[in-house]
Amino acid sequence: MRRAVLSALIALAPLAARAAPEDAHVRALAAGYKASFLCSGLFNAHQSEAQVAADDLEGIYPDYQALVRTLPAKVDARAHTVSVAFDARLPPRIAAWRPGLGCSALPIGAGPEVIARLPRLAAKPPPGDADARPWPNGDAAATAPAPPKLAAAVARMFDPAATPGGAATTAVLVIRGGKILGERYRPGFDLHTPQRTWSAAKSLTATVVGRAAQLGLVKVEAPANIPEWRTPGDPRARITLAQLMHMGSGLWTNGPGNRTDEAYLGGAAVTQTATAMPLEAQPGTRWRYANNDTLLATRSVRAALGDGQKAIDFPFTQVLWPLGMRHTTPETDWQGNYILSSQVWTTARDLARLALLYQNDGVWGGRRLLPAGWSKFVATPAPAQPETAATGGPGYGAFFWLMGPRQGLPEGTYYMNGNRGQYVFIVPSKQVILVRRGFDAAGGPRFDEARFAREMLAALD
Repeated sequence: MRRAVLSALIALAPLAARAAPEDAHVRALAAGYKASFLCSGLFNAHQSEAQVAADDLEGIYPDYQALVRTLPAKVDARAHTVSVAFDARLPPRIAAWRPGLGCSALPIGAGPEVIARLPRLAAKPPPGDADARPWPNGDAAATAPAPPKLAAAVARMFDPAATPGGAATTAVLVIRGGKILGERYRPGFDLHTPQRTWSAAKSLTATVVGRAAQLGLVKVEAPANIPEWRTPGDPRARITLAQLMHMGSGLWTNGPGNRTDEAYLGGAAVTQTATAMPLEAQPGTRWRYANNDTLLATRSVRAALGDGQKAIDFPFTQVLWPLGMRHTTPETDWQGNYILSSQVWTTARDLARLALLYQNDGVWGGRRLLPAGWSKFVATPAPAQPETAATGGPGYGAFFWLMGPRQGLPEGTYYMNGNRGQYVFIVPSKQVILVRRGFDAAGGPRFDEARFAREMLAALD
């Protein structure tokens, strides 16, 4: 009897901890949220503290919202750091910025002495004025005359009376045949203002993997290269890169969506968190959206490159700079693992450049960057699909979402999709790319991305 009571108390202990009104760990994560977003907004996007507070720190996860508003932040503009105090017994949470790599959250309990250990970008961007180069490698001569209806259709995307969630829209970009026909920004934003991509970054991960495959560094159908799974007998060692890209790893996650707060906000390394998840289902047989699958795909590329400086420089030298994506900042954890499932800051035009690479089947300026057929691979339905796809919801490819006639869109449409309203549609049959950025609030009016795509396409006819 005593043993049964003890077992019951042990089982209830985590529930009691979660119900505690002042959870120390939640305070640490909320402090990490504020430090990280404030750091990135100030030093990646060059926005004011007030603007970052109004956009990036409002409409967020409810479990952190009240704490983020009240925890005190200290900005050191010279050192490029943000510190947020949360517990008198521990150092404040610190996020530190580095050129090119943006902000990294230090582990809970770490002091400023750790900043010197953060990874740095060694590679140098190509010389010359990127803005002066012709589009799409630069920003000159980027536009073409627009159809008469397009300007009004774009304007509606910023109007909350006409479009649910329109008030949160920050940018809309419409491209046909490689030229920008429609482009509009909210006051305070322009073609050089980056925002966090959230999960639209997963499609950048697909591109990094594709570039590594083109260079012969990885094989997508082969087991992923995860050093933490190399112990003989580890069943996870058979999970392939393709299964990770299809969200079909079969790994356990802490619920659908797989919030990875420890890596995003807690300062934990990807190699501590994503690699630790146990197997739950046969790989390739179940679809479950998981940030960890993306983090593991990125980890696999890093391991293939040797975990050194070459791995830090790779996304820049092999993907971003060749595409002219000079206003994109992929951030890392404090041990140098890219958090390419979400933690990328970029502009509407840079996202359009990434989409143009796919529209051109991986060829840029006559040079093949991705394997032939890579665009078809990422836009082909994964072996296992989201349950909602059977009832009219979007399908899933390989780190891209899929739409088509069931959503009133042309067959073969695929898109990048990120939290708070980050959407990039690629419509191959129309040679059209559509970008929408925003700050949609959790629980607020939902921006209808399928309606957005339909209305933009109709205005182009």
